[in-house]
Amino acid sequence: MKSKELIFFKVFFIIASLWNLIGAFFGYFNTAYTFNGFFDTELTDPLFYAIYQGAWGTTLVYFIGYAIVAYNPVKHYGIVIVGGIGKVGFAISLLKFYLLGLANSLVFIVIIGDFIFSILFLYYFFRLYESNKKTIN
Repeated sequence: MKSKELIFFKVFFIIASLWNLIGAFFGYFNTAYTFNGFFDTELTDPLFYAIYQGAWGTTLVYFIGYAIVAYNPVKHYGIVIVGGIGKVGFAISLLKFYLLGLANSLVFIVIIGDFIFSILFLYYFFRLYESNKKTIN
């Protein structure tokens, strides 16, 4: 991978890391408020509270993971695979909740953001594959 491209991906994964930190900040540290903002209902059940907060805890872990990838994007692609699967799954789940009338349009901030990151992750894997292919040949 060329130097400029490597710098681009380092900055990109710092941005991905910060995206997840912002989401985790709201969802994990202000769980009931975030739940109410997305679903227009109070989060009063302690079990649902723990599950919802745990989902945002995963987002907090993604923050750490993408920060690690930013340090060395060529080496830590496995984190991006796991994180990308999580992003797509979370975005699809939120979209399903919206289509079922369970979530309001505020969820589109996360849906659109996560799909954009997922597309850029695919580009990252494409460039990683192409640069490895050139190295082997």
